Formats: sequence, C-alpha cells, structure tokens
Amino acid sequence: MSTRRNNAPPSAGDGEAGTLLPHETSGPVASPCTNVCRMNDASGWCEGCWRTIDEIVAWASLDDPARRAVWLQLNARRRSTEGGPR
Repeated sequence: MSTRRNNAPPSAGDGEAGTLLPHETSGPVASPCTNVCRMNDASGWCEGCWRTIDEIVAWASLDDPARRAVWLQLNARRRSTEGGPR
C-alpha cells in the first residue's frame, strides 16, 4: 500500500510527498488529483491538488511533457504558499 499523499510518480524524492522533480522526465505522468475536489475562491486552486480549473479540465488531453510542466507549477505553488491554498 502506498503512503504517498497523492498520485505523484513514485520516484518523487525530495522528501515532499506529491512532488515531481525536474529531472523526472520518463514514464507516464500520474494525475496530481487527491480526491479532495474543492476550489478555493481566493487562489483559484483546488485545495487538494493545487490545479486551476483550466488545468484540471485540460489534464486528459495533455501530453506527458505538458503534464510535467503542470506538476512543476504545482510544486512551486506548494512552496510559495505555506499550509496550502486554503
């Protein structure tokens, strides 16, 4: 059973669960969805996965490089906002 907070690639290894590192460029990219689907009006981000509505809607049609780019944005959002997007 996985102990990861979300569906981040299992090799995410900076100690922060649910992060993608820039060097992780191979293999399929898992969705960052955590099944906590609640949009924060102030930030415009989902409180579970940190994506915007546009990123959530587009996810299924993105190729892996574009998905990695979204993951990197999510990592930056997490680092810039202590305690989450709430």
